[in-house]
Amino acid sequence: MSESPRPFLGFVPLHITNDIQQIQSGVVIEPHSPSPPSPRKYMKNPYYLQNEDIGPGPTKPSGWERDIPVQLRAYTISSALFENTRETKDAAMHEAVPAIAACGVSPIVRIADNQGHLVKRALDSGAHGIIVPLLYTPADAISLVRSAKFPPLGSRGFGSPFPMPCFSASLTSTAYLQQANSSLLTIVQIETSEALENVDEIAAVEGIDVLFVGPFDLGNNIARPVVDGVMHEELQVAIKKVLDTAVKRGKKAGIFCTDGLQGGKFRDMGFHMISVATDMFVLPAGVGGELNKARGNGQTVKMSGPYGR
Repeated sequence: MSESPRPFLGFVPLHITNDIQQIQSGVVIEPHSPSPPSPRKYMKNPYYLQNEDIGPGPTKPSGWERDIPVQLRAYTISSALFENTRETKDAAMHEAVPAIAACGVSPIVRIADNQGHLVKRALDSGAHGIIVPLLYTPADAISLVRSAKFPPLGSRGFGSPFPMPCFSASLTSTAYLQQANSSLLTIVQIETSEALENVDEIAAVEGIDVLFVGPFDLGNNIARPVVDGVMHEELQVAIKKVLDTAVKRGKKAGIFCTDGLQGGKFRDMGFHMISVATDMFVLPAGVGGELNKARGNGQTVKMSGPYGR
């Protein structure tokens, strides 16, 4: 009997207009089991807060269970990811976060950079977590956690009326306050040479949950860019360093991939969170390929690069 594929959290980014830049949705894939898996096996569970008495709400994992090929079962437990700007034009964020949560996925906001007011606005909109680019030092990570956590772990202000319905209609503000620090995800991008150098100290910061690799920016910043889809050996070593550091520190590791084949490679390496493709890749390739079949040439559309070209 062949060994079952290793479970992982998979994403497909979608690029849309207005203030929202990216939306990702994903599934955790694992072999058939008699009961739905706990997302806490892969990440902390932003899907629910910890209180079992909150009730199923709109995001009960078993309600989104469905069969997929190769005898795997998929549970839609992951995230919508979009970017709010430095100018805090986040009206679309406040509309999208509850809409996404109501569909059974956890909205995770990618903020523009590590600024406290951006962290607060994202979490106060009801986001189940944040992903933060452009970290450089352990001090940056400490500052981020301070902005993302309520006292005594941080300095996040309390009082927004918006987060609770994004978890459950019955979730009280008190329950949210008591559980948010341990339930919401704080994801940091390791994409600069400084962050790579300091990755062990960044991963050691309490409150940092996931180290997320952006290979294209990381490659550029260590002078080993991805060229024609080929990763330099030194970039591969850097990526492995991030993964090993996350595992050593008891954290999770994520990575951006351009297609499913590359995603499978990084799954086998041990990454826990994988962007398996983008809409700018799969839609032109898929539609173009079908058009070619209709024309009779049967050729597929060759795409490359982070967004398919």
